[in-house]
Amino acid sequence: MIYEIRTYQLKTGTVPAYVKAVSEEGIAIQKDYLGTLVGYFFSEIGPLNQIVHIWAYKDLADRDARRAALGDDPRWVAFLPKIQCLIETMENKIMKPLPFFETTPV
Repeated sequence: MIYEIRTYQLKTGTVPAYVKAVSEEGIAIQKDYLGTLVGYFFSEIGPLNQIVHIWAYKDLADRDARRAALGDDPRWVAFLPKIQCLIETMENKIMKPLPFFETTPV
């Protein structure tokens, strides 16, 4: 099991527009392909205007296949510009759980 942690630094004041776009359209498309959504958060204390979402995959091959399928969906291709204009920077981490952490099967 691996976890993908995606952190987006949004332009100041654009969190509401990002949340609206994702909640009304984007998340449904992502869930069709990406599988297990562990969490989707925004920052309230600390660095502001950040969005963090976490997805669980069986392994890197599972992630690669799911992300490729998402990237091929015309709905996703049409949706991306609606949020890309709101994002300043993106950070992506792949994390592996420690042996004592019990994961939920994907």
